[in-house]
Amino acid sequence: MSAERGAELKTVARHAGTVLVGQLATMAFGVTDTIVAGRYAEGALAALSVGSAIYMSVYVAFMGVLQALLPVWAELHGAKRARRLGFSFRQSIYLMLAIMVLGMSILLQPAFLLDWAGVPLALRGPVLDYLAVLALALPPALLFRLYSTLNQSLGKPLLVTWLQIGSLFVKIPLTIWFAFGGLGLDAQGAVGCALATLVVQCLMLGLALWMLATRPLYRPYRLFRRFDLPHWPTLAAFARLGIPSGLTILVEVTSFTLMALFVARQGTTAAASHQIAANLAAVLYMVPLAIGIATSARTSYWLGAGQAQQARHAIRLGFSLVLGCAVLLAGTLIAVRAPLAHLYARSPEVVALATPLLLWTAGFHLFDGLQALGVFVLRCFRITVAPFLIYAVLLWGLGLFGGYRLAYHGVGPWPAMNSPAAFWIAGMLALALAALLFWLMIWQVLRRQRSGLVR
Repeated sequence: MSAERGAELKTVARHAGTVLVGQLATMAFGVTDTIVAGRYAEGALAALSVGSAIYMSVYVAFMGVLQALLPVWAELHGAKRARRLGFSFRQSIYLMLAIMVLGMSILLQPAFLLDWAGVPLALRGPVLDYLAVLALALPPALLFRLYSTLNQSLGKPLLVTWLQIGSLFVKIPLTIWFAFGGLGLDAQGAVGCALATLVVQCLMLGLALWMLATRPLYRPYRLFRRFDLPHWPTLAAFARLGIPSGLTILVEVTSFTLMALFVARQGTTAAASHQIAANLAAVLYMVPLAIGIATSARTSYWLGAGQAQQARHAIRLGFSLVLGCAVLLAGTLIAVRAPLAHLYARSPEVVALATPLLLWTAGFHLFDGLQALGVFVLRCFRITVAPFLIYAVLLWGLGLFGGYRLAYHGVGPWPAMNSPAAFWIAGMLALALAALLFWLMIWQVLRRQRSGLVR
Protein backbone atom coordinates (compact mmCIF):
# COMPACT_ATOMS: atom_id res chain seq x y z
CA MET A 1 0.00 0.00 0.00
CA SER A 2 2.85 2.40 0.82
CA ALA A 3 4.36 1.75 -2.62
CA GLU A 4 1.04 2.57 -4.24
CA ARG A 5 0.77 5.77 -2.23
CA GLY A 6 4.29 6.73 -3.20
CA ALA A 7 3.51 6.12 -6.87
CA GLU A 8 0.35 8.23 -6.63
CA LEU A 9 2.26 11.04 -4.95
CA LYS A 10 4.85 10.97 -7.73
CA THR A 11 2.10 11.05 -10.35
CA VAL A 12 0.33 14.04 -8.80
CA ALA A 13 3.58 15.91 -8.14
CA ARG A 14 4.92 15.27 -11.65
CA HIS A 15 1.63 16.35 -13.23
CA ALA A 16 1.49 19.49 -11.07
CA GLY A 17 5.12 20.38 -11.74
CA THR A 18 4.66 20.05 -15.49
CA VAL A 19 1.54 22.22 -15.44
CA LEU A 20 3.32 24.80 -13.27
CA VAL A 21 6.17 25.21 -15.75
CA GLY A 22 3.69 25.72 -18.58
CA GLN A 23 1.66 28.23 -16.58
CA LEU A 24 4.76 30.25 -15.76
CA ALA A 25 5.75 30.27 -19.43
CA THR A 26 2.30 31.58 -20.31
CA MET A 27 2.54 34.26 -17.61
CA ALA A 28 5.76 35.40 -19.23
CA PHE A 29 3.68 36.49 -22.25
CA GLY A 30 2.18 39.29 -20.17
CA VAL A 31 5.52 40.20 -18.60
CA THR A 32 7.04 40.50 -22.09
CA ASP A 33 4.22 42.74 -23.32
CA THR A 34 4.48 44.98 -20.24
CA ILE A 35 8.24 45.46 -20.55
CA VAL A 36 8.16 46.06 -24.30
CA ALA A 37 5.20 48.47 -24.18
CA GLY A 38 6.79 50.35 -21.30
CA ARG A 39 10.02 50.72 -23.24
CA TYR A 40 8.13 51.87 -26.33
CA ALA A 41 6.05 54.68 -24.82
CA GLU A 42 4.04 55.58 -21.73
CA GLY A 43 0.86 55.76 -23.85
CA ALA A 44 1.46 52.26 -25.20
CA LEU A 45 1.83 50.92 -21.67
CA ALA A 46 -1.38 52.66 -20.60
CA ALA A 47 -3.28 51.22 -23.58
CA LEU A 48 -1.85 47.79 -22.83
CA SER A 49 -2.87 48.07 -19.18
CA VAL A 50 -6.50 48.84 -20.00
CA GLY A 51 -6.78 46.50 -22.97
CA SER A 52 -5.13 43.52 -21.31
CA ALA A 53 -7.35 43.91 -18.24
CA ILE A 54 -10.45 43.63 -20.45
CA TYR A 55 -9.05 40.78 -22.53
CA MET A 56 -7.87 38.76 -19.55
CA SER A 57 -11.22 39.14 -17.77
CA VAL A 58 -12.97 37.74 -20.87
CA TYR A 59 -10.41 35.04 -21.60
CA VAL A 60 -9.97 33.79 -18.04
CA ALA A 61 -13.74 33.51 -17.48
CA PHE A 62 -14.25 31.54 -20.69
CA MET A 63 -11.13 29.50 -20.03
CA GLY A 64 -12.79 28.49 -16.76
CA VAL A 65 -15.82 27.22 -18.65
CA LEU A 66 -13.62 24.92 -20.75
CA GLN A 67 -11.29 23.96 -17.90
CA ALA A 68 -14.34 22.69 -15.99
CA LEU A 69 -14.56 19.82 -18.51
CA LEU A 70 -11.35 18.30 -17.13
CA PRO A 71 -13.05 16.08 -14.51
CA VAL A 72 -15.59 14.91 -17.10
CA TRP A 73 -12.90 13.68 -19.47
CA ALA A 74 -10.63 12.36 -16.71
CA GLU A 75 -13.54 10.29 -15.41
CA LEU A 76 -14.23 8.86 -18.88
CA HIS A 77 -10.51 8.12 -19.18
CA GLY A 78 -10.57 6.26 -15.87
CA ALA A 79 -13.64 4.29 -16.98
CA LYS A 80 -11.82 3.28 -20.21
CA ARG A 81 -14.58 4.82 -22.35
CA ALA A 82 -12.38 6.11 -25.15
CA ARG A 83 -15.09 6.48 -27.79
CA ARG A 84 -17.34 8.38 -25.37
CA LEU A 85 -14.47 10.70 -24.50
CA GLY A 86 -13.92 11.43 -28.18
CA PHE A 87 -17.61 12.21 -28.60
CA SER A 88 -17.53 14.48 -25.55
CA PHE A 89 -14.49 16.32 -26.93
CA ARG A 90 -16.21 16.92 -30.27
CA GLN A 91 -19.28 18.25 -28.50
CA SER A 92 -17.12 20.65 -26.49
CA ILE A 93 -16.23 22.41 -29.73
CA TYR A 94 -19.84 23.63 -29.97
CA LEU A 95 -19.54 25.03 -26.44
CA MET A 96 -16.29 26.73 -27.43
CA LEU A 97 -17.90 28.26 -30.53
CA ALA A 98 -20.75 29.72 -28.46
CA ILE A 99 -18.49 31.39 -25.91
CA MET A 100 -16.11 32.45 -28.68
CA VAL A 101 -18.85 34.46 -30.38
CA LEU A 102 -19.79 36.10 -27.10
CA GLY A 103 -16.17 36.86 -26.25
CA MET A 104 -15.34 38.34 -29.64
CA SER A 105 -18.45 40.51 -29.45
CA ILE A 106 -17.28 41.97 -26.13
CA LEU A 107 -13.75 42.57 -27.38
CA LEU A 108 -14.92 44.21 -30.62
CA GLN A 109 -17.52 46.39 -28.88
CA PRO A 110 -15.99 47.34 -25.51
CA ALA A 111 -17.37 50.90 -25.40
CA PHE A 112 -19.61 50.18 -22.41
CA LEU A 113 -16.65 48.87 -20.42
CA LEU A 114 -14.50 51.85 -21.35
CA ASP A 115 -17.31 54.23 -20.34
CA TRP A 116 -17.79 52.44 -17.02
CA ALA A 117 -14.06 52.56 -16.27
CA GLY A 118 -13.81 56.21 -17.29
CA VAL A 119 -10.99 55.59 -19.79
CA PRO A 120 -9.82 58.93 -21.28
CA LEU A 121 -10.87 59.59 -24.87
CA ALA A 122 -7.25 60.00 -26.00
CA LEU A 123 -6.53 56.43 -24.90
CA ARG A 124 -9.56 54.76 -26.45
CA GLY A 125 -8.25 54.58 -30.01
CA PRO A 126 -5.15 52.49 -29.13
CA VAL A 127 -7.22 50.35 -26.74
CA LEU A 128 -9.82 49.61 -29.43
CA ASP A 129 -7.09 48.68 -31.94
CA TYR A 130 -5.40 46.45 -29.37
CA LEU A 131 -8.63 44.63 -28.50
CA ALA A 132 -9.58 44.21 -32.16
CA VAL A 133 -6.43 42.17 -32.74
CA LEU A 134 -6.92 40.14 -29.56
CA ALA A 135 -10.49 39.39 -30.65
CA LEU A 136 -8.92 37.44 -33.52
CA ALA A 137 -6.55 35.72 -31.10
CA LEU A 138 -9.41 34.53 -28.87
CA PRO A 139 -10.62 31.59 -31.07
CA PRO A 140 -7.20 29.88 -31.36
CA ALA A 141 -6.56 30.57 -27.66
CA LEU A 142 -9.81 28.86 -26.65
CA LEU A 143 -9.24 25.94 -29.01
CA PHE A 144 -5.78 25.46 -27.55
CA ARG A 145 -7.35 25.50 -24.10
CA LEU A 146 -9.50 22.54 -25.17
CA TYR A 147 -6.36 20.71 -26.27
CA SER A 148 -4.71 21.58 -22.95
CA THR A 149 -7.69 20.37 -20.92
CA LEU A 150 -7.83 17.11 -22.88
CA ASN A 151 -4.16 16.39 -22.22
CA GLN A 152 -4.50 17.21 -18.53
CA SER A 153 -7.45 14.82 -18.27
CA LEU A 154 -5.33 12.08 -19.88
CA GLY A 155 -2.46 12.75 -17.48
CA LYS A 156 -0.22 14.01 -20.33
CA PRO A 157 0.35 17.70 -19.55
CA LEU A 158 3.93 17.60 -20.87
CA LEU A 159 2.66 17.73 -24.46
CA VAL A 160 1.11 21.11 -23.62
CA THR A 161 4.00 22.44 -21.57
CA TRP A 162 6.53 21.92 -24.35
CA LEU A 163 4.37 23.97 -26.70
CA GLN A 164 3.97 26.72 -24.10
CA ILE A 165 7.72 26.90 -23.45
CA GLY A 166 8.54 26.87 -27.16
CA SER A 167 5.98 29.56 -27.90
CA LEU A 168 7.70 31.90 -25.44
CA PHE A 169 10.86 31.85 -27.59
CA VAL A 170 8.73 32.95 -30.54
CA LYS A 171 6.66 35.48 -28.59
CA ILE A 172 9.58 37.54 -27.22
CA PRO A 173 11.33 38.44 -30.52
CA LEU A 174 8.03 38.88 -32.36
CA THR A 175 6.75 41.30 -29.72
CA ILE A 176 9.92 43.39 -29.89
CA TRP A 177 9.85 43.43 -33.70
CA PHE A 178 6.16 44.25 -34.07
CA ALA A 179 6.21 46.90 -31.34
CA PHE A 180 9.36 48.76 -32.40
CA GLY A 181 9.26 47.95 -36.11
CA GLY A 182 12.17 47.26 -38.42
CA LEU A 183 12.95 45.23 -41.52
CA GLY A 184 10.30 47.15 -43.45
CA LEU A 185 7.65 46.92 -40.71
CA ASP A 186 6.32 50.11 -39.10
CA ALA A 187 6.34 50.35 -35.31
CA GLN A 188 3.00 49.19 -33.89
CA GLY A 189 3.40 49.85 -30.16
CA ALA A 190 0.83 48.06 -28.01
CA VAL A 191 -0.93 46.74 -31.11
CA GLY A 192 2.34 45.02 -32.01
CA CYS A 193 2.18 43.13 -28.71
CA ALA A 194 -1.31 41.93 -29.63
CA LEU A 195 -0.20 40.95 -33.14
CA ALA A 196 2.61 38.84 -31.70
CA THR A 197 0.11 37.13 -29.41
CA LEU A 198 -2.17 36.40 -32.39
CA VAL A 199 0.66 34.83 -34.39
CA VAL A 200 1.85 32.73 -31.45
CA GLN A 201 -1.66 31.50 -30.59
CA CYS A 202 -2.20 30.42 -34.21
CA LEU A 203 1.14 28.60 -34.25
CA MET A 204 0.36 26.81 -30.98
CA LEU A 205 -3.06 25.76 -32.26
CA GLY A 206 -1.58 24.53 -35.55
CA LEU A 207 0.93 22.35 -33.71
CA ALA A 208 -1.77 21.09 -31.34
CA LEU A 209 -4.00 20.06 -34.26
CA TRP A 210 -1.06 18.35 -35.95
CA MET A 211 -0.34 16.37 -32.78
CA LEU A 212 -4.00 15.39 -32.39
CA ALA A 213 -3.99 14.08 -35.95
CA THR A 214 -0.67 12.22 -35.87
CA ARG A 215 0.24 11.00 -32.38
CA PRO A 216 -0.80 7.44 -31.44
CA LEU A 217 -1.91 8.65 -28.00
CA TYR A 218 -5.11 10.15 -29.47
CA ARG A 219 -6.07 7.35 -31.89
CA PRO A 220 -8.32 5.40 -29.50
CA TYR A 221 -10.54 8.46 -29.09
CA ARG A 222 -11.20 8.96 -32.83
CA LEU A 223 -11.45 12.68 -32.22
CA PHE A 224 -12.06 13.79 -35.80
CA ARG A 225 -13.08 10.64 -37.63
CA ARG A 226 -16.72 11.56 -37.71
CA PHE A 227 -18.95 14.60 -37.55
CA ASP A 228 -21.47 14.89 -34.72
CA LEU A 229 -24.46 17.19 -34.65
CA PRO A 230 -25.00 19.09 -31.39
CA HIS A 231 -26.18 16.73 -28.66
CA TRP A 232 -28.24 18.99 -26.46
CA PRO A 233 -28.26 16.86 -23.28
CA THR A 234 -24.45 16.73 -23.39
CA LEU A 235 -24.18 20.46 -24.06
CA ALA A 236 -26.65 21.17 -21.24
CA ALA A 237 -24.49 19.11 -18.87
CA PHE A 238 -21.44 21.07 -20.04
CA ALA A 239 -23.25 24.34 -19.38
CA ARG A 240 -24.35 23.28 -15.89
CA LEU A 241 -20.75 22.49 -15.05
CA GLY A 242 -18.92 25.14 -17.06
CA ILE A 243 -20.97 28.31 -16.64
CA PRO A 244 -20.85 28.41 -12.82
CA SER A 245 -17.14 27.53 -12.99
CA GLY A 246 -16.49 30.38 -15.41
CA LEU A 247 -18.46 32.79 -13.25
CA THR A 248 -16.53 31.62 -10.20
CA ILE A 249 -13.23 32.46 -11.87
CA LEU A 250 -14.67 35.77 -13.08
CA VAL A 251 -15.58 36.72 -9.50
CA GLU A 252 -12.10 35.74 -8.33
CA VAL A 253 -10.36 37.72 -11.08
CA THR A 254 -12.53 40.83 -10.77
CA SER A 255 -12.19 40.86 -6.97
CA PHE A 256 -8.45 41.00 -7.54
CA THR A 257 -8.47 43.62 -10.30
CA LEU A 258 -11.04 45.87 -8.61
CA MET A 259 -8.88 45.87 -5.51
CA ALA A 260 -6.25 47.74 -7.54
CA LEU A 261 -8.79 50.37 -8.61
CA PHE A 262 -9.83 51.03 -5.01
CA VAL A 263 -6.21 51.16 -3.82
CA ALA A 264 -5.36 53.70 -6.57
CA ARG A 265 -7.36 56.32 -4.62
CA GLN A 266 -4.59 56.31 -2.01
CA GLY A 267 -2.02 57.64 -4.45
CA THR A 268 0.92 56.50 -6.53
CA THR A 269 2.98 55.08 -3.66
CA ALA A 270 0.11 52.92 -2.42
CA ALA A 271 -0.73 51.75 -5.95
CA ALA A 272 2.90 50.82 -6.64
CA SER A 273 3.28 48.88 -3.39
CA HIS A 274 0.00 47.09 -4.03
CA GLN A 275 1.18 46.15 -7.52
CA ILE A 276 4.27 44.49 -6.05
CA ALA A 277 2.12 42.45 -3.67
CA ALA A 278 -0.38 41.58 -6.40
CA ASN A 279 2.32 40.43 -8.80
CA LEU A 280 3.89 38.15 -6.19
CA ALA A 281 0.50 36.78 -5.16
CA ALA A 282 -0.29 35.97 -8.81
CA VAL A 283 3.01 34.13 -9.27
CA LEU A 284 2.59 32.17 -6.03
CA TYR A 285 -0.97 31.22 -7.03
CA MET A 286 0.42 29.21 -9.95
CA VAL A 287 1.57 26.53 -7.50
CA PRO A 288 -1.84 25.63 -5.97
CA LEU A 289 -3.41 26.08 -9.40
CA ALA A 290 -1.10 23.42 -10.85
CA ILE A 291 -1.68 21.08 -7.90
CA GLY A 292 -5.44 21.64 -8.20
CA ILE A 293 -5.41 20.65 -11.87
CA ALA A 294 -3.35 17.53 -11.15
CA THR A 295 -5.48 16.53 -8.14
CA SER A 296 -8.69 17.05 -10.10
CA ALA A 297 -7.42 14.88 -12.95
CA ARG A 298 -6.38 12.02 -10.65
CA THR A 299 -9.49 12.20 -8.46
CA SER A 300 -11.83 12.06 -11.45
CA TYR A 301 -9.75 9.30 -13.05
CA TRP A 302 -10.19 7.10 -9.97
CA LEU A 303 -13.89 7.97 -9.70
CA GLY A 304 -14.35 6.87 -13.30
CA ALA A 305 -12.46 3.67 -12.57
CA GLY A 306 -14.83 2.96 -9.67
CA GLN A 307 -12.05 3.27 -7.07
CA ALA A 308 -13.51 5.68 -4.53
CA GLN A 309 -10.80 4.94 -1.95
CA GLN A 310 -8.07 5.87 -4.42
CA ALA A 311 -9.97 9.06 -5.27
CA ARG A 312 -10.05 10.02 -1.58
CA HIS A 313 -6.33 9.28 -1.36
CA ALA A 314 -5.65 11.59 -4.33
CA ILE A 315 -7.59 14.36 -2.56
CA ARG A 316 -5.60 13.87 0.64
CA LEU A 317 -2.35 14.00 -1.31
CA GLY A 318 -3.43 17.18 -3.08
CA PHE A 319 -4.35 18.79 0.24
CA SER A 320 -1.01 17.83 1.79
CA LEU A 321 0.91 19.17 -1.21
CA VAL A 322 -0.98 22.47 -1.30
CA LEU A 323 -0.71 23.00 2.45
CA GLY A 324 2.99 22.14 2.53
CA CYS A 325 3.82 24.34 -0.47
CA ALA A 326 1.67 27.22 0.82
CA VAL A 327 3.38 27.18 4.23
CA LEU A 328 6.82 26.98 2.58
CA LEU A 329 6.14 29.78 0.09
CA ALA A 330 4.42 32.02 2.65
CA GLY A 331 7.32 31.55 5.06
CA THR A 332 9.84 32.30 2.31
CA LEU A 333 7.95 35.44 1.34
CA ILE A 334 7.98 36.63 4.94
CA ALA A 335 11.71 35.97 5.22
CA VAL A 336 12.74 37.77 2.02
CA ARG A 337 10.02 40.42 1.81
CA ALA A 338 12.44 43.36 2.19
CA PRO A 339 14.88 42.24 -0.55
CA LEU A 340 11.93 41.50 -2.84
CA ALA A 341 10.48 44.96 -2.30
CA HIS A 342 13.89 46.49 -3.13
CA LEU A 343 14.09 44.31 -6.25
CA TYR A 344 10.76 45.62 -7.53
CA ALA A 345 11.12 49.30 -6.67
CA ARG A 346 13.76 51.99 -6.24
CA SER A 347 11.58 54.45 -4.36
CA PRO A 348 12.24 54.28 -0.58
CA GLU A 349 8.60 55.21 0.06
CA VAL A 350 7.30 52.32 -2.06
CA VAL A 351 9.72 49.87 -0.45
CA ALA A 352 8.76 51.06 3.04
CA LEU A 353 5.07 50.48 2.34
CA ALA A 354 5.46 47.25 0.37
CA THR A 355 7.66 45.44 2.90
CA PRO A 356 5.04 45.15 5.69
CA LEU A 357 2.31 44.68 3.07
CA LEU A 358 3.97 41.43 1.97
CA LEU A 359 3.31 39.98 5.44
CA TRP A 360 -0.41 40.10 4.68
CA THR A 361 0.26 38.79 1.16
CA ALA A 362 1.87 35.72 2.72
CA GLY A 363 -1.27 35.04 4.78
CA PHE A 364 -3.40 35.72 1.73
CA HIS A 365 -1.50 33.07 -0.26
CA LEU A 366 -1.84 30.46 2.49
CA PHE A 367 -5.64 30.51 2.34
CA ASP A 368 -5.71 31.20 -1.40
CA GLY A 369 -4.03 27.86 -2.06
CA LEU A 370 -6.42 25.89 0.14
CA GLN A 371 -9.56 27.42 -1.34
CA ALA A 372 -8.28 27.02 -4.92
CA LEU A 373 -7.74 23.29 -4.43
CA GLY A 374 -11.18 23.04 -2.80
CA VAL A 375 -12.85 24.46 -5.91
CA PHE A 376 -11.09 21.94 -8.17
CA VAL A 377 -12.03 19.00 -5.94
CA LEU A 378 -15.68 20.08 -5.74
CA ARG A 379 -15.85 20.11 -9.54
CA CYS A 380 -14.95 16.42 -9.52
CA PHE A 381 -18.29 15.84 -7.78
CA ARG A 382 -20.11 18.28 -10.12
CA ILE A 383 -20.52 20.89 -7.35
CA THR A 384 -20.11 24.29 -9.03
CA VAL A 385 -23.02 26.58 -8.12
CA ALA A 386 -22.31 26.67 -4.37
CA PRO A 387 -18.64 27.75 -4.84
CA PHE A 388 -19.79 30.53 -7.16
CA LEU A 389 -22.28 31.84 -4.59
CA ILE A 390 -19.71 31.59 -1.80
CA TYR A 391 -17.19 33.47 -3.91
CA ALA A 392 -19.67 36.21 -4.78
CA VAL A 393 -20.64 36.78 -1.14
CA LEU A 394 -17.18 36.48 0.40
CA LEU A 395 -14.79 37.87 -2.23
CA TRP A 396 -17.01 40.72 -3.41
CA GLY A 397 -18.72 41.28 -0.06
CA LEU A 398 -16.22 40.67 2.74
CA GLY A 399 -13.10 41.04 0.58
CA LEU A 400 -13.84 44.07 -1.58
CA PHE A 401 -16.57 45.88 0.34
CA GLY A 402 -15.05 45.00 3.70
CA GLY A 403 -11.64 46.14 2.53
CA TYR A 404 -13.10 49.39 1.25
CA ARG A 405 -14.83 50.05 4.57
CA LEU A 406 -11.70 49.20 6.56
CA ALA A 407 -9.52 51.37 4.32
CA TYR A 408 -11.66 54.50 4.13
CA HIS A 409 -14.34 54.45 6.83
CA GLY A 410 -13.25 52.02 9.54
CA VAL A 411 -15.07 48.96 10.87
CA GLY A 412 -16.39 48.94 14.43
CA PRO A 413 -13.56 49.75 16.83
CA TRP A 414 -10.97 49.73 14.02
CA PRO A 415 -10.43 53.16 12.46
CA ALA A 416 -9.87 53.77 8.75
CA MET A 417 -6.43 52.43 7.80
CA ASN A 418 -6.02 54.38 4.54
CA SER A 419 -3.58 51.68 3.45
CA PRO A 420 -3.53 48.87 0.85
CA ALA A 421 -3.15 46.49 3.78
CA ALA A 422 -6.89 46.92 4.53
CA PHE A 423 -7.79 45.16 1.29
CA TRP A 424 -5.28 42.36 1.81
CA ILE A 425 -6.51 41.76 5.35
CA ALA A 426 -10.15 41.63 4.24
CA GLY A 427 -9.24 39.46 1.25
CA MET A 428 -7.30 37.08 3.47
CA LEU A 429 -10.28 36.68 5.81
CA ALA A 430 -12.61 36.12 2.85
CA LEU A 431 -10.35 33.40 1.43
CA ALA A 432 -9.99 31.76 4.85
CA LEU A 433 -13.78 31.49 5.20
CA ALA A 434 -14.12 30.27 1.61
CA ALA A 435 -11.48 27.59 2.22
CA LEU A 436 -13.22 26.48 5.40
CA LEU A 437 -16.61 26.21 3.68
CA PHE A 438 -15.20 24.38 0.64
CA TRP A 439 -13.42 21.77 2.71
CA LEU A 440 -16.44 21.26 4.94
CA MET A 441 -18.42 20.56 1.78
CA ILE A 442 -15.75 18.14 0.56
CA TRP A 443 -15.74 16.37 3.92
CA GLN A 444 -19.52 15.94 3.72
CA VAL A 445 -19.29 14.56 0.17
CA LEU A 446 -16.59 12.07 1.13
CA ARG A 447 -18.54 10.98 4.21
CA ARG A 448 -21.65 10.35 2.09
CA GLN A 449 -19.49 8.53 -0.45
CA ARG A 450 -18.26 6.14 2.23
CA SER A 451 -21.91 5.53 3.17
CA GLY A 452 -22.72 4.71 -0.46
CA LEU A 453 -24.95 7.75 -0.97
CA VAL A 454 -22.80 9.21 -3.77
CA ARG A 455 -20.52 7.57 -6.27
